[in-house]
Order: sequence, then C-alpha cells, then structure tokens
Amino acid sequence: MQDLSNLQRKVSIYNEVLANTQNYRNDWKTHLKDGIINTLTTIITVTELKATITTKSEIDNLEAVILSLGDTGSGLTQQVGSQLKRELIKQNGALIYQQLFNGKVIVLIQYPMIENYGEPRPPKTIAIYRPEEMKEPFFVRHVEDFIKEITDWEDYDDDEPNKKIGFKMNFENQ
Repeated sequence: MQDLSNLQRKVSIYNEVLANTQNYRNDWKTHLKDGIINTLTTIITVTELKATITTKSEIDNLEAVILSLGDTGSGLTQQVGSQLKRELIKQNGALIYQQLFNGKVIVLIQYPMIENYGEPRPPKTIAIYRPEEMKEPFFVRHVEDFIKEITDWEDYDDDEPNKKIGFKMNFENQ
C-alpha cells in the first residue's frame, strides 16, 4: 500500500478544524457575545456616542452583535401626490460582529444609506477573528475605524478635488 502519511496529516488538520469550529461556537455562547456587548456598551458610554447595541439570533451559530447609529430623517423629501412630501429615511450605519459558519467572527462596517437614493455601498470587512484573538484594544480600534468611515461618508466630496470641470475646459489648452 502507498504511503498515507501525507493524507493522514491532512485528515488530522481537517479534524482539528472541525473541533475548532465547535470550540469557537461554544466560546461565542459562553462569553464572547456578552463580552462584545459589554465592551461596546462601555465604549459608547464613555465616548457619549449616540448608538444602540442589538443582537440578531434568528439562526443558531450565525448570530450577530450590532452597534447601530440608528435611523433618522435624511433631510431629503420626495413629492407624494400634489400636496404631500415624504422625508426619506437614512440608516446611519452600523458596526457588526457576525459569527461565521465556522465559529470565527467577521467584523463589518455597514455604511449609511438613504432610501431610494442610489445603490448602497457594500459593507467593508475590517477583519475575521478567532474568538481568543478578540481583545479590548481591537474593539476600540474597530469603533475608531467605524467612526472614521462613517464621517468620511457623511463628508463626501469628489475623490479627485483637483479635477477641473466646466464648459471652458475643452478650450483652455488650445
């Protein structure tokens, strides 16, 4: 029979990954989820960030903790009929800690979005972590990154500020 040591090593790694998945899921249930909630609660309390923390748990082992900046009126209104205007709602963005199928945790930034106004920007992945890697300094950095990204979204302007526009542009270099 052929030497099976390479295959045995691969099977061993596979079994280790399966065991890790169960351990990661158990970590989420026993302490990680509550730890994320408590750490984020402390951060928003100390910084006075107007945010709420919610959980999504419709599917076991695919749960999420969400730090949301909430929904507000966007300041944009849509004409409804001849006499009514309806304000468009803006979702202000969220920082999401989502369990993956393998028990690891993906950290995402969900950008603000105004209903009926363009295509929503896809979420930004900050990182994927094993539960034991998630320490308090990471949470502070995640919230800092989140606030920076949301601030940049709110303060949007042209990515190329030096790009000239106007009807005279076609004639200046002639």
